[in-house]
Amino acid sequence: MKNLKDYILTYLKGMSMGAADIVPGVSGGSIALITGIYEDLLESINSINKEALKLLFKFQWKSLWEHINGSFLFTLLFGILTSIFTLSKLISYLLEYHPIPVWSFFCGLILVSAVVILRDIKRWTIGVVLAILIGAGLAFWITGLPPMSSPDTLWFTFVAGAIAICAMILPGISGSFLLLIMGQYERILAAVAEKDILVLGLFAAGCIVGILSFSRLITWLLKNHHAITIGLLSGFMLGSINKIWPWKKVLSYTVSSKGIQKPFMTENILPHHYLSVTGQESLFLIAILSFLFGILLVIGIEKGANYMKIR
Repeated sequence: MKNLKDYILTYLKGMSMGAADIVPGVSGGSIALITGIYEDLLESINSINKEALKLLFKFQWKSLWEHINGSFLFTLLFGILTSIFTLSKLISYLLEYHPIPVWSFFCGLILVSAVVILRDIKRWTIGVVLAILIGAGLAFWITGLPPMSSPDTLWFTFVAGAIAICAMILPGISGSFLLLIMGQYERILAAVAEKDILVLGLFAAGCIVGILSFSRLITWLLKNHHAITIGLLSGFMLGSINKIWPWKKVLSYTVSSKGIQKPFMTENILPHHYLSVTGQESLFLIAILSFLFGILLVIGIEKGANYMKIR
């Protein structure tokens, strides 16, 4: 990054990623794709390698900073953390009291984003179409899985961290949702509250191993099979709509560690059945407006990014 404009744009993109990560079922990786920093993010993560360690141990701070693209990574991270600490209460409030407009907004955002990134594909083949279908089917299946019981052991905490962090760079599936499926969501939250250094340390170690390994796999796929990989990532985004569908019927509840009752198993229903099934208004018109706002926001972001590139 060379000037103040680049720093501000990267910071705002980081804030967008952070806001998405707060919402269960929405991935910051989706926002990275929308805002055009996905491959830059992968490249920066991949630069944390043996060469970076050598520079670290030699105390060559300036060379290390340039090697890992520190200005980009830390500006982005600062934006992500800003959203997490400033918007978490607002988004939690909106999800609790206005869920249908919020989920409708994200449905519009994810749907149009999947279409936008597909425009990067210059040559369509049967393989690309299959990749989209496989990605959508896999995401649909994953987002439909019920939470499972998992080993209450330290080694599985490490594994859970390695898997969950992949959602940061995998569009369409959130890390919090993967932790929920693996039965580790409440345990990690409890570890944070209790400041359990051992559990948090193992989880963090798993996150580091996971993101460094998975980012290299995605980078290799993009370099060698770009069109198919873009199709697969787009499919993941389309399939994730199963998780964020606004109209749901709660099949069963669970009680959190704080004693709060929360939906456990849900089933997607059509909006015109929502009133008869739940006794609540479907808010269909508001949902459509929120859906369109999500679409317009992505189009605006894309046009704004293109405008800034031209200038």
